[in-house]
Amino acid sequence: MSVLIVGSTALDSIKTHKAENPRLLGGSASHAAVAASFFAPVKLVGIVGQDFPNRYIQLYKKHNIDIEGLQIVPGKTFHWSGEYEVNMNNRRTLATELGVFESFTPVLPASYLKTGFVLLANIAPGLQHHVLDQMTRPKFVVADTMDLWLNIAMPDLLKLLRRVDGFVLNESEARQLTQEDNLVRAAKKIHKLGPKYVIVKKGEHGAILSGPSGMFISPAYPLEKVVDPTGAGDSFVGGMMGHLSTTRGSIESNLRRAMIYGSVVASFCCEGFGLTSTHRVTRAAIDERVKTLEALTKF
Repeated sequence: MSVLIVGSTALDSIKTHKAENPRLLGGSASHAAVAASFFAPVKLVGIVGQDFPNRYIQLYKKHNIDIEGLQIVPGKTFHWSGEYEVNMNNRRTLATELGVFESFTPVLPASYLKTGFVLLANIAPGLQHHVLDQMTRPKFVVADTMDLWLNIAMPDLLKLLRRVDGFVLNESEARQLTQEDNLVRAAKKIHKLGPKYVIVKKGEHGAILSGPSGMFISPAYPLEKVVDPTGAGDSFVGGMMGHLSTTRGSIESNLRRAMIYGSVVASFCCEGFGLTSTHRVTRAAIDERVKTLEALTKF
């Protein structure tokens, strides 16, 4: 099955203690779409301005990403600028220019409406609702979020949680949403809000899944060197959804392995600025790292 991915498409300017790279292809939808494309056909919905470089359009096409749903309108593309500290865990935002993204309303082409797997990447919950209002009985819907929406759009987010099958958030967001320091208790509280599956991202420490069969800990692939972690979380969930859409049987029986594939794709993302490493990866290289990760965690 295809994967529909709706989120931000952006130009990222990223600075670390060793290098600085301006106006790289970024955004939640871009990272997730490229990650998912290693496994399944992808349909991308987003918005960019007329300043969006053609080379990035060609990158989407190289990965056979359907961009009929990508709106190209007058104005400037969403631009984010950030700087990482030496430890690569902490970053600060230097500038955020919403550009055309400020007026983004996702409009799904007719060929997208019956897509089976849907990833509502990080955008406002109201826009995520708008996407689901256009869909025709998707098989599996996952939503991602961020602390901003917990602060300014909580009512919309709570309504959204009743409409999705899976919910992805990081550990600080899980604590903020539930007022629980313990992630096990936090996951149980989130289930009561609607989602059957809850995935808590823990960065370099992997991710935790809570579902009907209990809990699962997905490790992160160990890297000797991290160049840029921007987009790793989006790559994780995109790779997971892409792999999941290719499997037979129930979601429950396939989700854990899909998370491992997502973790591996995210590891490649961290090895280069923006998407520079991810888009050069091969499926064979992904499979090889999955085997290595299996060996590292088997006992």
